[in-house]
Amino acid sequence: MRSLFIRSALAFIVLSSLVKFVDAQVDIGVSIGDQGLKSFYLAVGDHYKVPEKEVIVIKERRVPDEEIPVVLYIAQMARVTPKAVIDLRLIGRTWMDITLHYGLSPEIFYVPVNPEVIYVPVIVEQGPPYGKAHGHHHFNRKLKRECKTVVFRDNDIIDLVNLKFTSEHYRRSPEEVIKMREQGKTFVEINDRFKNPGKDRGQKEEIKQKKEKARVRKEGREREEGRGKGKGREKGKG
Repeated sequence: MRSLFIRSALAFIVLSSLVKFVDAQVDIGVSIGDQGLKSFYLAVGDHYKVPEKEVIVIKERRVPDEEIPVVLYIAQMARVTPKAVIDLRLIGRTWMDITLHYGLSPEIFYVPVNPEVIYVPVIVEQGPPYGKAHGHHHFNRKLKRECKTVVFRDNDIIDLVNLKFTSEHYRRSPEEVIKMREQGKTFVEINDRFKNPGKDRGQKEEIKQKKEKARVRKEGREREEGRGKGKGREKGKG
């Protein structure tokens, strides 16, 4: 009966191919610019109902940009201050440790896709002799006991909270956000894209124009090379 409810990981595995931005240590500021980061901070503050100044204070405590939503989300769910959450994080606690410390369930991180299905990246604690099963599954909401056995890694929680924040704040489907992540975009870049849709169209047009100019230059070089070879053959005949 269990197989009737659990949908095995499909070709479109929701979060397994998400960019591991924490491990990569990507300098988001280089690719998105100060204005893009400011837009991200504003969106995060607006979504979690905190002033931008407080978001900046969190950032100044050495919290990576894409972990700021995690701080605010856990603080909101646990009804504690962001400072209390950061203090635990800075002494080496994992996001899962902090979640359980406040008596919260892993279920707070689930991202609903439709009334019946939620996407969950999981490491299921199965016990001897199976140990830990790594994978990503689509769970039916009715399987509460299955859902409560998940153990999230830091990257899973960061991905899920940002996925939840971005899709809810901009009223976009989780699948749309996931598709952009699979293309290698950070959540800061996705926020910038949703905030300024016209900017993306302009960038695409600019790329298109550059490709066209490159094509014309290449064809010009090839024509010149062709003429040079032709002249060489004529001299040889003489």
